[in-house]
Amino acid sequence: MQYFKYFLAFMLSMFILIPLMMAVTISLNPSNTDILSNMGSWKSFIPQVFSFDNYRAVWSDPYHPFGLYLFNTFFITSISLTLSLMVNSCAAFSLAWGEGKYRKYILGAIISVLAIPGESLVLPQLLMVSKANLVDTYTVQILPGLANAFFIFLFYQFFSKIPKDLIDAARVDGFSLFQTYLKIALPLSKPVCVTVCILHFLGIWNSYLWPIMVTRGPEVRPLSVAMAAYFGSNQTQWGNVMAFAVCMAIPVIIFFLIIQRQFIASITGSSVKG
Repeated sequence: MQYFKYFLAFMLSMFILIPLMMAVTISLNPSNTDILSNMGSWKSFIPQVFSFDNYRAVWSDPYHPFGLYLFNTFFITSISLTLSLMVNSCAAFSLAWGEGKYRKYILGAIISVLAIPGESLVLPQLLMVSKANLVDTYTVQILPGLANAFFIFLFYQFFSKIPKDLIDAARVDGFSLFQTYLKIALPLSKPVCVTVCILHFLGIWNSYLWPIMVTRGPEVRPLSVAMAAYFGSNQTQWGNVMAFAVCMAIPVIIFFLIIQRQFIASITGSSVKG
């Protein structure tokens, strides 16, 4: 049984890694003819040529400034991630320990939003940002993703399990609701914060539908939209396209490698110890 688990883990790993290996192999091959001839053989998964010409072409393309796209994506993701953690955790703590008898009804309304497909809200949001003259800005790519019903629910589930004695002790010490959240609840919620960080980072980094609707030129265009535009103008240059895709994936891999230890700890030790 133990060997079967190892075999299953190996097969799942290969299922995930093989497309990435193929993308890296194609990106390192400067000859488009060789790329097409190697398709369908083992040579398309193991690099035979190590050339960075495709990567240099991607970074030096004057019509598709990869450096600008990378900066835009980093800026939008980092600001959105920081503000999203604050907004969703504050809302969840208020619903868990705030005053007012309608908190459960508000929470129910928030959870019900999860049943609404996000695509159905795109058109009303687009009309709102157009009226506010926010199209083709960083702001329009940050604001709509700040409040997230699923993240609020995750934080609420965690905050509601904090021992009541701990919250009462903070109130006796003169802490306001916000001080209790900032100095007690938020430090305890590190496991949830890590989970939200990973989910939100991947969601914003790979977001395509909303950015393509609200961006016009390359000035504020993120990598996901730029990738589609680059593919449209380089459909026959598979090496360049794959080099673009690999460069886009590398920051995600680095981010997960940095945060993986905290992510594993969030899964194994997400309970609150009283």
